[in-house]
Amino acid sequence: MAMAMRRAANGFLFISKMQRNKLGRFDLSRVILRHFSDQRDRSFMNPSDFEKWDNGGGLFHRTASIDPTAVIEIGAVVHPNSVLGVDVHIGSGTIVGPSVFVGNSTKVGYNAALSNCSVGMYCIFHHGVRIGQDGFGFYVDDKGHVLKKPQELCVRIGDHVEVGANTCIDRGSWRDTTIGDHTKIDNLVQIGHNVVIGKCCMLCGQVGIAGSVTMGDYVVMGGKSGVKDHVSVASKVRVATNSGVIKDITEPGDYGGFPAVPIHEWRRQSAKLRYFFKQ
Repeated sequence: MAMAMRRAANGFLFISKMQRNKLGRFDLSRVILRHFSDQRDRSFMNPSDFEKWDNGGGLFHRTASIDPTAVIEIGAVVHPNSVLGVDVHIGSGTIVGPSVFVGNSTKVGYNAALSNCSVGMYCIFHHGVRIGQDGFGFYVDDKGHVLKKPQELCVRIGDHVEVGANTCIDRGSWRDTTIGDHTKIDNLVQIGHNVVIGKCCMLCGQVGIAGSVTMGDYVVMGGKSGVKDHVSVASKVRVATNSGVIKDITEPGDYGGFPAVPIHEWRRQSAKLRYFFKQ
């Protein structure tokens, strides 16, 4: 245990040195993730390299850098080269994968899985969250076989982000999947690979964001609404429940329907349909 505590102290001395060099948090996490990327793929994790964390009873790998104030509950596992900051709380059954970075005062609920990601400070992840798994990327070759496209990048989550139960956020393939500061995500939301979401957005339950979408700041998505892949949504857009965004939205405002149009146009369409069917 003493050796593990020394490793944790050395890890945070490294962090302090990087901060003195005025590198941002995302730059630091990028250094950590990329430094260990090759080791992560090749390493064999011997069970004897895991030890019990006194503050909670969970298991951690000897190479992990964990602040002494962190809590790792019984049944949780922290894998090699991960970094847990001050007052981080990892719930029972949660897996923190290799080389994951978790910022200060972040709380992770039960049975969650964090891999290929960096997480900012003061975040809340509810039970069953999945962060950093492969995105849904495939292609058909000349023989008609469906083959997997490489999914080798990361998820980067800002500060004060809250993610609801059983929400999934996929890792990037050609750019990192990114969630901005103060964004709030409800239960059962799917965020595809390469998605970039700005700050202070709100995504309600069962929203689906397809791959490579770019969303600005202060965007609100109503429940069960969705955005088509490779679409851009401007800042300060609100999308009504059950709506589908299938082309770029360039102006702030309220939108609804399928395909999503400005809200007043959608209401006129709905009124005309009701009138038509009454005839």
